[in-house]
Amino acid sequence: MSRIVVTTAKAPAAIGPYSQAVRAAGMLHCSGQIALDPSTGAFVEGDVQAQTERVMQNLGAVLAAGGSGWDRVLKVNIYLVDMGDFTAVNEVYARYFEGVEPPARATVAVCALPRGAKVEIDCVALCE
Repeated sequence: MSRIVVTTAKAPAAIGPYSQAVRAAGMLHCSGQIALDPSTGAFVEGDVQAQTERVMQNLGAVLAAGGSGWDRVLKVNIYLVDMGDFTAVNEVYARYFEGVEPPARATVAVCALPRGAKVEIDCVALCE
């Protein structure tokens, strides 16, 4: 079985010892994304909806680079610093799954995320 590391300049470079995604056995395992601007590496300030929008854009870029897309996502994990942001995050998140069956998902509260992020999202998807 081959293991392929997926990297794209359209998503932020890893800020630690991990890959943006790893592709193996027809699956794409995408690392968690936070609201970093891929062109500057700077954290995108703003409310949780602004951060979620950037996170989803970043994750979409990784999915595309790995030969997948939103319609092929099987499982999503969402990490929130404040569970009170659940509804606001869902409003942004739902737009990315319009017209397709949404994936399985877990949303958990955490005490903190890198760079003071309010939200982090990872996923597993089928790939070509």
